[in-house]
Amino acid sequence: MTDQAPSPEVILSLASQLADAAAEQTLKWFRAPALVTQNKWSEGFDPVTEADKAAEAAMRAVLKAQRPEDAVIGEESHNTMGTSGLSWVLDPIDGTRGYVSGTPTWGTLIALNDGQAPIFGLIDQPYTGERFVGGFGMAFMERQGVKTPLATRNTRHLSLATIFTTFPEVGSPGEAEAFHAVAEQCQLTRYGMDCYASALLALGQIDLVIEAGLQPYDIQAPIALVKAAGGVVSDWRGGNPMNGGRCICAATPELHAAALDILREVPLD
Repeated sequence: MTDQAPSPEVILSLASQLADAAAEQTLKWFRAPALVTQNKWSEGFDPVTEADKAAEAAMRAVLKAQRPEDAVIGEESHNTMGTSGLSWVLDPIDGTRGYVSGTPTWGTLIALNDGQAPIFGLIDQPYTGERFVGGFGMAFMERQGVKTPLATRNTRHLSLATIFTTFPEVGSPGEAEAFHAVAEQCQLTRYGMDCYASALLALGQIDLVIEAGLQPYDIQAPIALVKAAGGVVSDWRGGNPMNGGRCICAATPELHAAALDILREVPLD
């Protein structure tokens, strides 16, 4: 962190303000018949809504007023440079496909990066009222004013593990093959939870999350949160996934190592 870095208490307060500002916009449009949806892709379907854009704009407005010296990296607007060495990494709606489908597991991702790594992460689930926080020795979920400590569970064997991914087909055919090679060794496989899967891992409900095709704003908040809860995070070769791509989050070092051993054996595209 830099000499200009705010205290952990200030960071938590500001991140909470950002989440509140985003939630005001996302909840206003959630399940609304008038929601306007556009497709980012010429092939396939990658939706963006007016709620995505309004939520990110609301968060950027708070940062401009309170931390104009910090950089901002977001999904829906151009990145802005800063002078403090700190960057806020924002995803206003992680899981827009779920959002436009009316499912409640989408969330808002907020991370703070010190130039080396995400040092704080927040996953907010406005519709369920759950807010997951990790960093600076903090790891808790808050709901209706009650804070519950976060800790990954102690599963050490793939045969006992519950594994999650966002899509039944993860990225390329090679990436899908690699994911299924791990999933076949696990007790239970579930799909389609987006950022909520990482929150559930930190809460001690599941054991593995394996993803591909990520952007920095998709993964930086989950990295900080899962690590704060005691989990292990890397890319599929054991490196740093901070800049996106492929990522594995595991409840224990043993599960992480076992999954990596399998992933390394599968040739990727």
